[in-house]
Amino acid sequence: MNFDVRFAQATDENKILALYQNVATSVGGIAREKDEITQNYVANNLKKSLENGVCFVIENHSTMIAEIHCYQLEPRVFSHILSELTIVIHPDFQKKGFGKIIFETLLNHIEENRTDILRIELIARESNRHAIEFYQKIGFIIEGRFEQRISNQNGTFEADIPMAWFNKNYIKNSYKPKK
Repeated sequence: MNFDVRFAQATDENKILALYQNVATSVGGIAREKDEITQNYVANNLKKSLENGVCFVIENHSTMIAEIHCYQLEPRVFSHILSELTIVIHPDFQKKGFGKIIFETLLNHIEENRTDILRIELIARESNRHAIEFYQKIGFIIEGRFEQRISNQNGTFEADIPMAWFNKNYIKNSYKPKK
């Protein structure tokens, strides 16, 4: 199968929106439900990632297969962190290695080009054991539990699991503020 892994562009917004809406119809695919995946939600994440973070996509011809993004939070005390990491894989392409490909692309990019970034953060729903195990295999560590943070549609609650990956090439004080 031919596919391209590349940096996302602002012109990808509508394809990313369609991908997110498709993934949101799958149970456990993403924390947001389909009606919460709006043009504004996608535009805001894409804008923040392009300005202050990283966003990659995998595309096969005109089909958006996967997207991953993370970005810096606003207070300067967090300038060494990329947070709010979200990954989505089109349901037709899940469990075919695309998650690993796009994650490795992101992490390699950070190691090679972003010595100002010490850590990348993500949060996974505790029932998503497959994802948690995958994140651990690629170098993320569990940092705790946010008990009863997720309110499931059936009225039950579950924990969110905060995880972090650390950049072995981090150089303290290599941050250069944008002018």
